[in-house]
Amino acid sequence: MQAFLSTIEATNVKECLGSLAILLTFIAFIPYIRSILQGRTKPHVFSWVIWSVATPILFVAQLADKGGAGAWSTGVSGVITLYIAILAYVRKTEIVIKKIDWLFFILALSAIPFWYVTSNPLWAVILLTSIDTVGFFPTIRKAYFKPFEEPMLMYMIVVVRGCISIMALEHYSLTTLLFPVTITLVSVALIGLVIWRRRSSPHDEACGLYSSFIE
Repeated sequence: MQAFLSTIEATNVKECLGSLAILLTFIAFIPYIRSILQGRTKPHVFSWVIWSVATPILFVAQLADKGGAGAWSTGVSGVITLYIAILAYVRKTEIVIKKIDWLFFILALSAIPFWYVTSNPLWAVILLTSIDTVGFFPTIRKAYFKPFEEPMLMYMIVVVRGCISIMALEHYSLTTLLFPVTITLVSVALIGLVIWRRRSSPHDEACGLYSSFIE
C-alpha cells in the first residue's frame, strides 16, 4: 500500500511539473506572438514550418515510449509552432529564403517518411530531433546578422521549460530525453550567440552585414 501511495504521489508531482511546463510554454510564446503582430519580431518562416511539422510527431513518439506528463509541453508546442508558422507566412515577416534554407526544408521532409516504416519510436525521435535542430539553422543564421530581432526572453523561458519537462518525464530513455535535451542545449547556444552579437556589433552595422550577405 505504501509503495502504491508513493507511486501516486510521484505521478502527481510529474503531472504538476508537466502542467507547469505547459504554462511556461504559453508564457514564452504569447509575448513572442504579440511581438510578431506588432511588427517588432520577424521570425524566419522556414524554421517555424520545419518545427511545426516535426514537433507534433515527436510528441506522439514520446507518448509511445511512456513519456507521460513530460511530453505534454511538446504537444502544446506543436500546436503553437504551427500557428506561428502560419502567422509568419501571412505577415511575410522574413521572406528572404536562400538555397540553403530550401536544402534544410527538403532534408526535413525527406526524414519524415521514416516514421511510417519503423516501429521503434527511438528512430523517429532521432530523425525528428535532427529535423528540429536543422530548423534552428536559418534562425541561427538570421540571429547572427539581425541579433536585435530575436527576443532572448522567449528562449530563456524555453530553456527553463525544457528542464522542467525533463523532470516531468515518467519514463527516462533516449527516446524521451533526446528531444528536450537537444532543444534546450540549442536554445542555450542561440541565447549565447545573440548576446555576443548584440555586444559586438551595433544594430545598424549588423543589419547592413545581413543585407550584404543575402544580396
